[in-house]
Amino acid sequence: MSRTRRTPAGDALTGLVLDLFRLNSRLLTAGDRLVAGLGLTSARWQVLGAIVEAERPQPVAWLARDLGANRQNVQRIVNDLHREGLVAFETNPHHRRAQLVVLTETGGRALDAAMALQVPWVNGLSDGLAVKDLETVHRVIVALRTKLEGDDDSEEPA
Repeated sequence: MSRTRRTPAGDALTGLVLDLFRLNSRLLTAGDRLVAGLGLTSARWQVLGAIVEAERPQPVAWLARDLGANRQNVQRIVNDLHREGLVAFETNPHHRRAQLVVLTETGGRALDAAMALQVPWVNGLSDGLAVKDLETVHRVIVALRTKLEGDDDSEEPA
């Protein structure tokens, strides 16, 4: 049985991807610990952040797209946040069923508290790392994400 060999770049990317999987797991665990006292998880924090980062209120499907996440998972998180009074729903003038998700005052305070915890944590984590190196890693990740998003578009049925 013959096996196709990876190129040197393919080998390097495979190693990077495996480390990114491990890093993602560690980041989620660290985020969960960081905001646990606020009644948040990394996933809830991420959704609250996406709501704030959006230029205007968006339906769940758009938030999921912005996060690169599954719509059903984001819907479940938004429903939990709604039950806890961190988000509210507004009527969407463009779609009867896809309500817009907005942050409540309570949600804004929770997000502000999470970000206040994040600042010293991220500053400590980045200590000793060169800004130029971090910017290079960021560019590579964005380039890979862009390629993968392009692949997703081409696989959708017409």
